[in-house]
Amino acid sequence: MKRIFFVLISGIILSACSNNAKQEALIKQQTIAAIKDSLKLDSFKKAEVVAKEKEEQRLAQAKEEQRILLLSEKNEAAARSASASNNETSAPAKKKGWSQAAKGAVIGAGAGALGGVIVDKKDGRGAAIGGVIGAGAGYLIGRDQDRKSGRVQPKN
Repeated sequence: MKRIFFVLISGIILSACSNNAKQEALIKQQTIAAIKDSLKLDSFKKAEVVAKEKEEQRLAQAKEEQRILLLSEKNEAAARSASASNNETSAPAKKKGWSQAAKGAVIGAGAGALGGVIVDKKDGRGAAIGGVIGAGAGYLIGRDQDRKSGRVQPKN
């Protein structure tokens, strides 16, 4: 009886040990499979993160390009409006004909020459002195009128 009992207990222990070995092998295989799956998931997650970062960089670059485009359009519009306003303000500066300063100098020279002839009986000397003084005075008066009209920039 002791022998039968011993054989039965040995069989149970051996069968239990063999079941444990099978279970351990199964657990080991499942663990290896789980590790491989997690590594695959990690690589997929990493790839997903890298793809998201690239997409964010692309969007940021597109935003920056759009911002630069808008700024350049604003600058071009400002330049156009500035050139339009410059054209409006520079239009009077491009008047054709004589300026008031030139007209004043000629009229002053003529009047001064006539006045010099009348004052000084020697025709040449009085006319020359009167013409120079009259031209200078006429130029100064005409230049002041040009500044007021905008043809010449005023003194700062």
